[in-house]
Amino acid sequence: MSAPRIGVLALQGDVREHLAALTEAGVEATSVRRPEELEAVDGLVIPGGESTTMSKLAHIFGLMEPLRERVHGGLSAYGSCAGMIMLADKILDPRSGQETIGGIDMIVRRNAFGRQNESFEAAIDVDGIDGGPVEGVFIRAPWVESVGASAQVLATVDGHPVAVRQGNLLATSFHPELTGDHRVHELFVAMVRDAQ
Repeated sequence: MSAPRIGVLALQGDVREHLAALTEAGVEATSVRRPEELEAVDGLVIPGGESTTMSKLAHIFGLMEPLRERVHGGLSAYGSCAGMIMLADKILDPRSGQETIGGIDMIVRRNAFGRQNESFEAAIDVDGIDGGPVEGVFIRAPWVESVGASAQVLATVDGHPVAVRQGNLLATSFHPELTGDHRVHELFVAMVRDAQ
């Protein structure tokens, strides 16, 4: 079986780091900025960055509706930090005009762990990932306020869900692409392969 082709939404955020992590995880990684590039991938990573800006740029680039169609049509997707917000069905405290792609039955709170100067790292046990805790880098990170019956919490910090899976959608509050530990990306690659 050929390696899956996984795109990274390249509108804003830490695109380069996700491309490198996916390449290390053994797939063909490519940037996605246009609807035709989105059509050519087997899975999609929505990176960390600024979720309000990402939402606006998705509209400007004509990507919001194609993203919704592909994700709701079964495309495997993984969102980290701002990407988690983009995959949430609801934001508790959206900025004016902010929209999401949706797909995961969860409510998220933006910047829940605090501002930039309150960023932190934590060792996190993630269900489905072997080999000990994952190092989580939290930068103005969201947390999950609540999940619906179809969403599964994979990890928590201080009682707040920080990793959630629903079917072939995965989201983390933290940035695994910044640590050199590619196990979260490997989990997502396995999800993409299973969906194929």
